[in-house]
Amino acid sequence: MRITIARLPTRCYSLLRSSLLPLALLVPVFLAGGGVTAHAQTIAVMVNGEPITNFDIEQRSKLDGLTGKKGENRQAILNDLIDEKVKIKEAKKFGVDPSSSDIDQAFGGMAQRMRLTGDQLTKVLESKGIRTDTLKQRIKADMVWTNLVRGRFKESLQVGEKDVNTAVKESGGSTDAEAFEYRMQPIVLIVPRGAPQSEFEARRKEAESLRERVTSCEEANSYFKSMRNAAIREIVVKTSADLPQQLRDILDKTAIGHLTAPETTKQGVEMVALCGRKATTVDTPKKREIRDKMYVQKYEAKSKAYLQEVRKAAMIEYPGGK
Repeated sequence: MRITIARLPTRCYSLLRSSLLPLALLVPVFLAGGGVTAHAQTIAVMVNGEPITNFDIEQRSKLDGLTGKKGENRQAILNDLIDEKVKIKEAKKFGVDPSSSDIDQAFGGMAQRMRLTGDQLTKVLESKGIRTDTLKQRIKADMVWTNLVRGRFKESLQVGEKDVNTAVKESGGSTDAEAFEYRMQPIVLIVPRGAPQSEFEARRKEAESLRERVTSCEEANSYFKSMRNAAIREIVVKTSADLPQQLRDILDKTAIGHLTAPETTKQGVEMVALCGRKATTVDTPKKREIRDKMYVQKYEAKSKAYLQEVRKAAMIEYPGGK
């Protein structure tokens, strides 16, 4: 069985392998950088023929401290590392094996969410004595395992509408609560990167002028498709459950065919043309919240049981016994 997944931002973390397990348990593992031996570490445990060293444990301890996961003892950290080994091996059996560039993309995405570049995040880690591979190993294990569990147990993880409605009623909510389906066209008046603030202001005034003239999405398309340094995108359809409350409030106050107030962004000045709005009970914010919560509960239970099964089948050997 092979599970097909979208390419995920994750990166392979390579460790020393040995076909002779007894010999591997007796010799140190050398972690080299730039062709020069940087660390000589003894093996703490072998997992399916792959070593976890004392250096790996020290690195993970530092990373946990940096990310706020403090107070775990050595065995707890070692258990986390063992879990990651068996997750990655199990995922690989089913074809879930992201490339180095995938992992690098995930690393870069994490940096971006922290408002950093990949290089800046690397420097933050290095300043704490942490190798980037330590974080990338954790990223890889999390990503492949999530996709493996979701891929293998897709059917059993589904949350039925009847169960959602029951949970909504038990929480005191109404399954008939009104929500809306919105049809929108995003618009941007482009301002070149590095342009002075005066150019943003000029385009904002232009946007305000257009708001007064546009009364339909047909007019919006006519104006913005012919306008220089402007773009109007294809219609997107979202329900109330898909949108944050602040945006829902703005759309609910906007007349059909009109534009929302201009907003200055990195791209320039942006607006949304509201092409349609109709009531729906298919998905409300409350139902979406409860459905997501029920899905997470199912996923966590399945993930825990599956990991226990895979770990039980793994070959885990400690030098000299545990």
